[in-house]
Amino acid sequence: CGGGSIPLEAQRLGLRARGSDLNPVAVLVSKATCEIPPKFAGLPPVNPDADPHRAWRGAEGLADDVRYYGAWMRERARERIGRLYPKVAVTAEMAAARPDLAPCAGKDLTVIAWLWARTVASPDPSMRGAHVPLASSFVLSSKAGRRAVVVPVVEDGGYRFTVKAGGLDAAALAEARRGTKTGRGANFACLLSGAPIRAAHIKAEGMAGRMGARLMAVVAAGKQGRVYLDPTEEMVEVARRAEPEWRPEQELAPDPRAIWILAYGIDAHADLFTPRQLTALTTFSDLVAEAREQVERNSPGSAYADAVATYLGLCVSRLANRCCSLNFWDPGGAKVQQVFARQGLPMVWDFCEANPLSDSSGGFAGQVRYLANAVEASPARAGQAAIIQRDAAGGARLADGAVIATDPPYYDNIGYANLSDFFFVWQRRALRGIWPDLFRRVLAPKDEELVADRHRHGGREEAERFFMDGMGVALRNMHRSGAEGFPVTLYYAFKQSEGGQDGLTSPGWATFLQGLVDAGYVVDGTWPVRTELAGNLKKRVNALASSIVLVCRKRAPDAGAATRREFMARLRAELPAALRHIRAGGAGPVDMAQAAIGPGMGVFTAFSRVLEPDDTPMTVRAAIALVNRVRDEISGAEAAGHDPETRFCLDWFEAFGMAAGAAGDAITMAQAYDIGLGDLEAAGAFAARGGTARLLSRAELSADWAPQSDSTHWECAQHLARALSAPEGGAAAAARLLAAMGAENGEAARLLAYRLYDMCERANRSDEARIWNALAQEWGAIEDAQARHEEEARAGELALEASAGEG
Repeated sequence: CGGGSIPLEAQRLGLRARGSDLNPVAVLVSKATCEIPPKFAGLPPVNPDADPHRAWRGAEGLADDVRYYGAWMRERARERIGRLYPKVAVTAEMAAARPDLAPCAGKDLTVIAWLWARTVASPDPSMRGAHVPLASSFVLSSKAGRRAVVVPVVEDGGYRFTVKAGGLDAAALAEARRGTKTGRGANFACLLSGAPIRAAHIKAEGMAGRMGARLMAVVAAGKQGRVYLDPTEEMVEVARRAEPEWRPEQELAPDPRAIWILAYGIDAHADLFTPRQLTALTTFSDLVAEAREQVERNSPGSAYADAVATYLGLCVSRLANRCCSLNFWDPGGAKVQQVFARQGLPMVWDFCEANPLSDSSGGFAGQVRYLANAVEASPARAGQAAIIQRDAAGGARLADGAVIATDPPYYDNIGYANLSDFFFVWQRRALRGIWPDLFRRVLAPKDEELVADRHRHGGREEAERFFMDGMGVALRNMHRSGAEGFPVTLYYAFKQSEGGQDGLTSPGWATFLQGLVDAGYVVDGTWPVRTELAGNLKKRVNALASSIVLVCRKRAPDAGAATRREFMARLRAELPAALRHIRAGGAGPVDMAQAAIGPGMGVFTAFSRVLEPDDTPMTVRAAIALVNRVRDEISGAEAAGHDPETRFCLDWFEAFGMAAGAAGDAITMAQAYDIGLGDLEAAGAFAARGGTARLLSRAELSADWAPQSDSTHWECAQHLARALSAPEGGAAAAARLLAAMGAENGEAARLLAYRLYDMCERANRSDEARIWNALAQEWGAIEDAQARHEEEARAGELALEASAGEG
């Protein structure tokens, strides 16, 4: 059950939920999410500051104690390691040189973060081994009116860093954004000589333990926002004083897919942190046990003290995510960004070292607030959840008569166990005494983890076989244990890169569906659900796009076999109506390929097997390809219902896109539809000049176009897309056009949006594909706006009629 969202929602609905996972980090998070809050529902907090007259509902009392003892931990940590996090004084001399510092003159400011650049010896022999910075950017703040950058000053054979704030134009900001990088990856230039620093040199220096760090700037909390200050030798010296009592020496997993820092000599968990960060995390970890003792003195029993301590220990592991040498400074949001902005551990060249004693995004107080708010919002219904550590592929039988919903591993997308060790080492130090069974190992279990890791299993084929065998065991367990008459729902994440020319035939997707079929399940449907947050970094990386909810039932014992021809005949008979139903349900073009697999696999899995012409059983991968082929046939048949001009435009768009082609080709293609170039130009869709011809772009369309009785479907779709995406347009503007063009043209334009999206996807025209996906996705909103527009128009007419009657 991973982090517990499925049992949590079952709990919220009033159901009894049982959850399990192999990974101890996931188990602990699920226990904290689902199992612990109900045990102490309605109890008042035990801390001395609690209001004795308040009625404490749900887990409010538990959350209040987490806040109180979290604050207690921070104050004890300040007493022990506060010397490592001194405030910074802004003097009158500093303000005289920097007018932006005037409001802070004479004040001691709390440091939010220290910004460091990693360094290596310059490969230029004339530099005599001088360490130079590997800075991906020198920008501190890109906010308008508050811009600030680091300025490297080369002098006396060396260099220093200063901060410039204010008076920075776009060109200066662009220059600072380049840092010392010269290209993608680990490619930099020597700050002193300009000599190139190649990746091979940087890796060699890192593997030899010769990579260093240089302080570039300090970020402090000012009265009117962030204040950026020059580094000083005193600040560097303070950081050097840190001497951690403990280091997590466990080795990082050899996972080159997601743990990219290994190539730079960072191969142990302790290497991920600076000495000052290790000192802070160790201090906070040890304070969890002390805080637990404080709670137990006032609590009704040790179980409650264990519960509060569990959340405090999770706060420490959350702090590690903001207190690591892989954190980076966000110049747009002016804050410390977490390590796991993506599911991996990439190298960060210029990292920020947050102040864990501050109130900013990198502080311990922020982690406590986040967790306490989550506890307070939990359903906390007594006795309704139990979470255990169990291997789903280990053969153990699940509870009989269960209604099963699960979110299984995604083939080879993510190495959960490898990455979870980042949190495990700190949770183990803080909570091993409370959860000895969960933390009996030194690191999270790897060998049993049900992912197709070719590095772990000796190759791609071996990894796929391991995944297939293990998933088969897990699915057969579900089939054996599941309640009769109830569906099994499985959430399988789909990665955008898994689509191919034949549709969704990736190894992970096909292998998983094959496991379902072999376990005896019939797929009733597959529905795409937008479960993945697509903000911030996910907009720029190939992240998981959506989750596919597979609804499955047990196959009837008397299900017969079918031939390939019979399977295709059933597909062609049932898929058109199914696709119309899916579109009516609001699935956009980007999700149609996934959604269509549902009814297609429903046909396939209804048979005990489908036989190829040579009498071998058809594989799921082959069946998916056939489902996609029939879907294309249906889309083509729907296109045949468009007017001749639109069909010509579709053919031209598929061949040329928006680029120009030969006018002779256009004449030949148009003749096939018994139309001429004049008809296409009259339709406002095409232009032919000087021997070349092309489709008109939406930017060339008339802004005051109004639908006519002879408007083509191409025109209707293009103008709707233009109106929806225009800055002054939107759903309301598109709705006015939709109302004017009528129901028949409107529905044709909607079908055309799906067709154009498919064409764009096949041709890798991603920007154009987004336009058509947006039109289809927003269709419901456009129709709602159309209904409001018509109601307002009708109300206006009635008002005029009433006014005329009174006159």
